[in-house]
Amino acid sequence: MTDAYQTPESNLVNENQPTGNYGSVEKALRGEYEFSIGDILSEAWAKTNGSKWEFQLGFFYYFLVVIGLMIVLGIAMAGVVMASQDPTDIILVQIFTQLGVNLIAMPMIMGLVIMGVRRSVDTPINAGMVFKYFSKMLPLFITMIFVYLMVIIGLMLLVIPGIYLMMAYYMAMPLVVEKGMSPWQAMETSRKAITHRWFSVFGLLLVMMVILTISMIPLGIGMIWTLPMMMIVYGIMYRNMFGVEVETIAA
Repeated sequence: MTDAYQTPESNLVNENQPTGNYGSVEKALRGEYEFSIGDILSEAWAKTNGSKWEFQLGFFYYFLVVIGLMIVLGIAMAGVVMASQDPTDIILVQIFTQLGVNLIAMPMIMGLVIMGVRRSVDTPINAGMVFKYFSKMLPLFITMIFVYLMVIIGLMLLVIPGIYLMMAYYMAMPLVVEKGMSPWQAMETSRKAITHRWFSVFGLLLVMMVILTISMIPLGIGMIWTLPMMMIVYGIMYRNMFGVEVETIAA
């Protein structure tokens, strides 16, 4: 079957060339990128040294904002819930509260991801980067909604399509931020690129989840290392697939 979708090159590729001997959007769409689970984990672990406290401070900022926002929205919505006896209204309040939190949280998560991307190319990072991408709030929010809808539809279609899309769209959000793509372009670019190494991406994320789970056992102390490592793993994956723009490094 012929894949009718052709990604518009002019919209997907920035005029600036990727920095370093890494990937590019064109190569990623053809599946021409390196992906070794062992190499990515080894490199990420090595790069965690000297950067973990900046990441930890970034996570602290993120959780502080998200928890504060949840408290404020919770208090504001409590009045609505108390005034309404309709279960539908209560469900809608909960949905809108979660969407409001995601609207603010997603740009901050992408700040952490871009910290991982910058660390992957040995560029200095600082915790304040979690506040850098609120200008991308709307496209990130739209992308999140599209991804959720597509995954839900996929899960309704015998589950397997949903699991496939859950992994395939894994790089959509950073493509919106780092390459300036539109939501659908980012989703399709991520899907096409990851499809070439879908099982490898799934395997790496599974291994990383096991590492994170184990690190939680001794009072969560191990997460001092594994949370930053997770962001750097993400950054290395992104770098190897799509390269890193000059603006990202210079920012």
